[in-house]
Amino acid sequence: MQHGQTTTFHRSVFISDLHLGTRGCRSDFLIDFLKRTECEHLYLVGDIVDGWRLRKSWYWHAEFDEVLRLILEKAERGTRVTYIPGNHDEMFRQWLGLQVAGITIRREAVHEAADGKRYLVIHGDEFDGVIRYAKFLSYLGDWAYDTALVINRWFNAARIKLGYPYWSLSAWLKRQVKEAVKAIDRFETALANEARRQGLDGVVCGHIHHAEMREVQGVMYMNDGDWVESCTALVEEADGRFRLIDWAAENRLSMWRSQAEPVPA
Repeated sequence: MQHGQTTTFHRSVFISDLHLGTRGCRSDFLIDFLKRTECEHLYLVGDIVDGWRLRKSWYWHAEFDEVLRLILEKAERGTRVTYIPGNHDEMFRQWLGLQVAGITIRREAVHEAADGKRYLVIHGDEFDGVIRYAKFLSYLGDWAYDTALVINRWFNAARIKLGYPYWSLSAWLKRQVKEAVKAIDRFETALANEARRQGLDGVVCGHIHHAEMREVQGVMYMNDGDWVESCTALVEEADGRFRLIDWAAENRLSMWRSQAEPVPA
Protein backbone atom coordinates (compact mmCIF):
# COMPACT_ATOMS: atom_id res chain seq x y z
CA MET A 1 0.00 0.00 0.00
CA GLN A 2 1.53 3.29 -1.07
CA HIS A 3 1.59 6.42 1.02
CA GLY A 4 -1.47 8.62 0.50
CA GLN A 5 -3.91 5.87 -0.48
CA THR A 6 -7.31 5.39 1.10
CA THR A 7 -7.97 4.13 4.61
CA THR A 8 -7.70 0.37 5.22
CA PHE A 9 -10.19 -1.43 7.49
CA HIS A 10 -9.27 -4.35 9.76
CA ARG A 11 -11.49 -6.24 12.18
CA SER A 12 -8.99 -5.71 15.02
CA VAL A 13 -5.74 -3.83 15.48
CA PHE A 14 -3.15 -4.40 18.22
CA ILE A 15 -0.39 -1.87 18.94
CA SER A 16 1.94 -1.50 21.91
CA ASP A 17 5.15 0.08 23.13
CA LEU A 18 4.54 3.51 21.61
CA HIS A 19 6.58 5.12 24.41
CA LEU A 20 5.02 8.55 24.04
CA GLY A 21 7.18 10.96 26.00
CA THR A 22 10.51 9.71 24.64
CA ARG A 23 12.66 10.96 21.77
CA GLY A 24 12.71 7.46 20.30
CA CYS A 25 8.94 7.31 19.71
CA ARG A 26 8.10 7.36 16.00
CA SER A 27 4.97 9.43 16.51
CA ASP A 28 5.13 10.68 12.91
CA PHE A 29 4.74 7.15 11.52
CA LEU A 30 2.15 6.31 14.17
CA ILE A 31 0.00 9.31 13.23
CA ASP A 32 0.14 8.20 9.59
CA PHE A 33 -0.88 4.68 10.61
CA LEU A 34 -3.79 5.83 12.81
CA LYS A 35 -5.12 8.22 10.16
CA ARG A 36 -5.12 5.55 7.46
CA THR A 37 -6.30 2.57 9.55
CA GLU A 38 -9.80 1.85 10.90
CA CYS A 39 -11.02 -1.13 12.89
CA GLU A 40 -13.86 -2.49 15.00
CA HIS A 41 -11.61 -3.08 17.99
CA LEU A 42 -8.35 -1.33 18.85
CA TYR A 43 -6.15 -2.85 21.55
CA LEU A 44 -3.48 -0.68 23.20
CA VAL A 45 -1.24 -3.41 24.58
CA GLY A 46 0.85 -1.43 27.06
CA ASP A 47 3.68 1.11 27.32
CA ILE A 48 1.62 3.68 25.47
CA VAL A 49 2.97 6.56 27.56
CA ASP A 50 6.46 6.22 29.05
CA GLY A 51 5.91 7.22 32.67
CA TRP A 52 9.43 6.13 33.63
CA ARG A 53 11.00 8.69 31.30
CA LEU A 54 8.52 11.47 32.00
CA ARG A 55 9.19 11.21 35.74
CA LYS A 56 12.91 11.71 35.10
CA SER A 57 12.63 14.54 32.57
CA TRP A 58 9.61 16.00 30.77
CA TYR A 59 9.60 15.60 27.01
CA TRP A 60 6.36 16.14 25.11
CA HIS A 61 5.43 17.69 21.80
CA ALA A 62 2.41 18.24 19.56
CA GLU A 63 2.73 14.90 17.73
CA PHE A 64 2.15 13.04 21.00
CA ASP A 65 -1.04 15.07 21.54
CA GLU A 66 -2.11 14.18 18.00
CA VAL A 67 -1.64 10.45 18.65
CA LEU A 68 -3.87 10.64 21.73
CA ARG A 69 -6.43 12.76 19.86
CA LEU A 70 -6.66 10.22 17.04
CA ILE A 71 -7.17 7.33 19.48
CA LEU A 72 -9.87 9.25 21.39
CA GLU A 73 -11.53 10.18 18.09
CA LYS A 74 -11.72 6.51 17.11
CA ALA A 75 -13.36 5.67 20.44
CA GLU A 76 -15.85 8.50 19.95
CA ARG A 77 -16.75 7.20 16.47
CA GLY A 78 -17.57 3.75 17.86
CA THR A 79 -14.31 1.79 17.76
CA ARG A 80 -14.02 -0.39 20.85
CA VAL A 81 -10.75 0.64 22.45
CA THR A 82 -9.19 -1.55 25.16
CA TYR A 83 -6.15 -0.24 27.01
CA ILE A 84 -3.94 -2.74 28.84
CA PRO A 85 -1.24 -0.77 30.72
CA GLY A 86 2.31 -2.09 30.72
CA ASN A 87 5.25 -1.58 33.06
CA HIS A 88 6.20 1.85 31.68
CA ASP A 89 2.63 3.15 32.11
CA GLU A 90 1.83 1.10 35.20
CA MET A 91 0.38 4.23 36.89
CA PHE A 92 -2.80 3.55 34.91
CA ARG A 93 -3.18 0.10 36.48
CA GLN A 94 -4.87 1.78 39.43
CA TRP A 95 -7.79 2.51 37.06
CA LEU A 96 -8.39 -1.12 36.01
CA GLY A 97 -12.03 -1.82 35.22
CA LEU A 98 -12.89 1.80 34.49
CA GLN A 99 -13.96 3.30 31.20
CA VAL A 100 -12.40 6.69 30.47
CA ALA A 101 -13.45 8.70 27.40
CA GLY A 102 -14.78 5.53 25.80
CA ILE A 103 -11.58 3.56 26.49
CA THR A 104 -11.84 0.48 28.71
CA ILE A 105 -8.81 -0.15 30.95
CA ARG A 106 -8.06 -3.81 31.69
CA ARG A 107 -5.20 -5.78 33.21
CA GLU A 108 -5.64 -8.34 30.44
CA ALA A 109 -8.35 -9.31 27.99
CA VAL A 110 -9.57 -12.28 25.96
CA HIS A 111 -10.11 -11.49 22.30
CA GLU A 112 -12.43 -13.72 20.26
CA ALA A 113 -11.45 -13.71 16.60
CA ALA A 114 -13.86 -13.94 13.70
CA ASP A 115 -13.17 -17.68 13.36
CA GLY A 116 -14.07 -18.32 17.01
CA LYS A 117 -10.52 -18.76 18.29
CA ARG A 118 -9.76 -16.99 21.57
CA TYR A 119 -6.57 -15.16 22.46
CA LEU A 120 -5.16 -13.79 25.68
CA VAL A 121 -4.19 -10.11 25.26
CA ILE A 122 -1.60 -8.99 27.81
CA HIS A 123 1.39 -6.63 27.85
CA GLY A 124 3.68 -9.39 29.13
CA ASP A 125 5.95 -7.74 31.70
CA GLU A 126 4.57 -10.11 34.34
CA PHE A 127 6.43 -12.90 32.53
CA ASP A 128 9.73 -11.07 32.20
CA GLY A 129 12.03 -12.28 34.99
CA VAL A 130 14.08 -9.07 34.96
CA ILE A 131 11.01 -6.85 35.40
CA ARG A 132 9.40 -9.15 37.96
CA TYR A 133 12.33 -10.05 40.20
CA ALA A 134 14.97 -7.34 39.73
CA LYS A 135 13.27 -4.11 38.75
CA PHE A 136 16.40 -2.04 39.20
CA LEU A 137 18.07 -4.10 36.47
CA SER A 138 15.22 -3.26 34.12
CA TYR A 139 15.89 0.44 34.68
CA LEU A 140 19.55 -0.19 33.85
CA GLY A 141 18.45 -2.03 30.73
CA ASP A 142 16.21 0.90 29.81
CA TRP A 143 19.21 3.25 30.09
CA ALA A 144 21.39 0.98 27.96
CA TYR A 145 18.66 0.64 25.34
CA ASP A 146 18.23 4.43 25.13
CA THR A 147 21.99 4.84 24.78
CA ALA A 148 21.96 2.40 21.87
CA LEU A 149 19.16 4.40 20.24
CA VAL A 150 21.17 7.63 20.54
CA ILE A 151 24.20 5.94 18.98
CA ASN A 152 21.86 4.53 16.34
CA ARG A 153 20.69 8.03 15.34
CA TRP A 154 24.24 9.34 14.86
CA PHE A 155 25.32 6.14 13.14
CA ASN A 156 22.50 6.42 10.60
CA ALA A 157 23.09 10.15 10.08
CA ALA A 158 26.56 9.20 8.87
CA ARG A 159 25.17 6.37 6.71
CA ILE A 160 22.66 8.72 5.06
CA LYS A 161 25.43 11.23 4.23
CA LEU A 162 27.44 8.41 2.67
CA GLY A 163 24.44 7.32 0.62
CA TYR A 164 23.63 4.15 2.55
CA PRO A 165 20.07 3.20 3.63
CA TYR A 166 18.84 3.11 7.24
CA TRP A 167 20.12 0.20 9.32
CA SER A 168 19.11 -0.44 12.94
CA LEU A 169 22.25 -0.80 15.03
CA SER A 170 20.29 -1.37 18.24
CA ALA A 171 18.18 -4.12 16.65
CA TRP A 172 21.34 -5.78 15.30
CA LEU A 173 22.99 -5.65 18.73
CA LYS A 174 19.97 -7.34 20.31
CA ARG A 175 20.05 -10.13 17.73
CA GLN A 176 23.75 -10.76 18.34
CA VAL A 177 23.50 -11.23 22.08
CA LYS A 178 22.87 -14.90 22.77
CA GLU A 179 21.45 -14.30 26.21
CA ALA A 180 18.95 -11.83 24.80
CA VAL A 181 17.85 -14.40 22.23
CA LYS A 182 17.45 -16.99 24.99
CA ALA A 183 15.47 -14.51 27.08
CA ILE A 184 13.12 -13.81 24.16
CA ASP A 185 12.55 -17.52 23.70
CA ARG A 186 11.81 -17.99 27.42
CA PHE A 187 9.42 -15.03 27.31
CA GLU A 188 7.56 -16.39 24.29
CA THR A 189 7.29 -19.85 25.84
CA ALA A 190 6.04 -18.44 29.16
CA LEU A 191 3.32 -16.40 27.44
CA ALA A 192 2.24 -19.35 25.32
CA ASN A 193 2.04 -21.54 28.42
CA GLU A 194 -0.15 -18.96 30.16
CA ALA A 195 -2.56 -18.93 27.21
CA ARG A 196 -2.65 -22.73 27.29
CA ARG A 197 -3.26 -22.69 31.05
CA GLN A 198 -6.31 -20.48 30.48
CA GLY A 199 -7.61 -22.81 27.78
CA LEU A 200 -7.04 -20.31 24.97
CA ASP A 201 -5.78 -20.72 21.42
CA GLY A 202 -3.04 -18.13 21.60
CA VAL A 203 -1.66 -14.93 23.05
CA VAL A 204 -1.11 -11.36 21.85
CA CYS A 205 1.48 -9.31 23.72
CA GLY A 206 4.11 -6.60 23.48
CA HIS A 207 6.83 -5.57 25.96
CA ILE A 208 10.02 -6.92 24.35
CA HIS A 209 9.90 -4.81 21.15
CA HIS A 210 10.22 -7.90 18.98
CA ALA A 211 7.41 -8.44 16.48
CA GLU A 212 6.74 -12.14 15.97
CA MET A 213 4.10 -14.66 14.93
CA ARG A 214 4.85 -18.30 15.56
CA GLU A 215 3.37 -21.44 17.02
CA VAL A 216 4.82 -22.45 20.39
CA GLN A 217 3.94 -25.99 21.40
CA GLY A 218 0.55 -25.82 19.71
CA VAL A 219 -0.31 -22.30 20.90
CA MET A 220 -0.11 -19.24 18.64
CA TYR A 221 2.26 -16.59 20.02
CA MET A 222 1.86 -13.10 18.51
CA ASN A 223 3.85 -10.02 19.52
CA ASP A 224 2.81 -6.74 17.88
CA GLY A 225 6.27 -5.15 18.16
CA ASP A 226 6.76 -1.46 18.89
CA TRP A 227 6.77 2.11 17.52
CA VAL A 228 10.34 2.96 18.45
CA GLU A 229 12.43 0.77 16.17
CA SER A 230 10.24 -1.51 14.08
CA CYS A 231 6.97 0.46 13.73
CA THR A 232 4.79 -2.65 13.52
CA ALA A 233 1.19 -3.55 14.29
CA LEU A 234 -0.71 -6.82 14.49
CA VAL A 235 -4.02 -6.86 12.62
CA GLU A 236 -6.90 -9.31 12.35
CA GLU A 237 -8.80 -9.45 9.08
CA ALA A 238 -12.51 -10.16 8.62
CA ASP A 239 -11.99 -13.94 8.36
CA GLY A 240 -9.97 -14.20 11.59
CA ARG A 241 -6.54 -14.35 9.95
CA PHE A 242 -3.77 -12.38 11.69
CA ARG A 243 -0.77 -10.70 10.14
CA LEU A 244 1.98 -8.30 11.12
CA ILE A 245 2.24 -4.95 9.38
CA ASP A 246 5.66 -3.32 9.08
CA TRP A 247 4.40 0.21 8.48
CA ALA A 248 7.74 1.80 7.61
CA ALA A 249 8.77 -0.96 5.19
CA GLU A 250 5.37 -1.29 3.48
CA ASN A 251 5.12 2.47 2.94
CA ARG A 252 8.81 3.03 2.16
CA LEU A 253 9.16 5.54 4.96
CA SER A 254 12.62 6.70 5.98
CA MET A 255 13.54 5.76 9.54
CA TRP A 256 15.84 8.78 9.83
CA ARG A 257 14.63 12.19 10.97
CA SER A 258 15.80 14.97 13.23
CA GLN A 259 13.95 14.78 16.54
CA ALA A 260 11.12 17.25 17.24
CA GLU A 261 11.66 19.95 19.83
CA PRO A 262 9.89 19.42 23.15
CA VAL A 263 6.88 21.50 24.10
CA PRO A 264 7.87 23.79 27.01
CA ALA A 265 6.55 22.44 30.32
